Amino acid sequence: MATLRELKGRIGSVASSEKITGAMKMISSAKMHKAEGALRRLQPYRSAIETIIANLLSADVPFTSPLVEERPLQRVTLVVLGSDDGLCGAYNVNLAKFVETHIDQLFANHGADITIDIVAVGKKMAKACQRLARANVYVIESTEVNSKSEGDQVKSFEANLRNQFLNGDTDCVEILYMHFRSAGKQVATADKFLPLSPANFSTDKATATARPYLFEPNAADIFAGVLPMYLLSMAQEVFIENRASEQAARVMAMQSANDNAKKLLDQLRLEYNKLRQQSITTELLDIVGGQVRD
Repeated sequence: MATLRELKGRIGSVASSEKITGAMKMISSAKMHKAEGALRRLQPYRSAIETIIANLLSADVPFTSPLVEERPLQRVTLVVLGSDDGLCGAYNVNLAKFVETHIDQLFANHGADITIDIVAVGKKMAKACQRLARANVYVIESTEVNSKSEGDQVKSFEANLRNQFLNGDTDCVEILYMHFRSAGKQVATADKFLPLSPANFSTDKATATARPYLFEPNAADIFAGVLPMYLLSMAQEVFIENRASEQAARVMAMQSANDNAKKLLDQLRLEYNKLRQQSITTELLDIVGGQVRD
């Protein structure tokens, strides 16, 4: 049975843990809201590019670009965005399970002879993906970017992926990440990055707001020039969503840890008070017994 001193020490330790998890939850919540704000700021730019592409596609002009070239799949690159830090629950493990299922689907749809390169972004994600390595599946930890990368780093990373596709080093690039829907819900998602499919751009909005356009220098050149801008905006968006989802998962993990610490603290305090009351009762009985003997 624990002594009063031992219980008091355990209560102090659990109380400190409760304060730490509470503080970490607040920090993660602030970071999550910051990422949400970045997503909202990026959305108008992404929407404007999509509208331009939709208007171009609605025009009666032939379009060609190597970025929309569909090739027989021989090599596929899967970019998997996870976290560099821990304390975010099963965030990376759940995403790794989704990647494993996606790989099985690729082999089932395109044959077992294709080669799959997994580019893991984030140290924890790279560790979680190591077990996926097998015949024709290779795991590469990205040293160019991490889960916190933004700006020029994301731009350089996107340019390298685009060049790999254009040079024929890979036939398809997909990005797998946790799509941020809300603070309480993140969904594992696989987005096709390259080649781009014109079918992804709805012309309904462009048709509904149809107005005469003059394309300078010409529609085909504008189409070829705006596609890299769209790819960059897509890369920026998934990196931001990854940060938001990671922090949301960490908020939930810290909330769970904080709740468990509170429950344990209540139990320890109850046990401490019972033991303290028992000790006081024993001392009173000893005093009363001594007076009776006297």
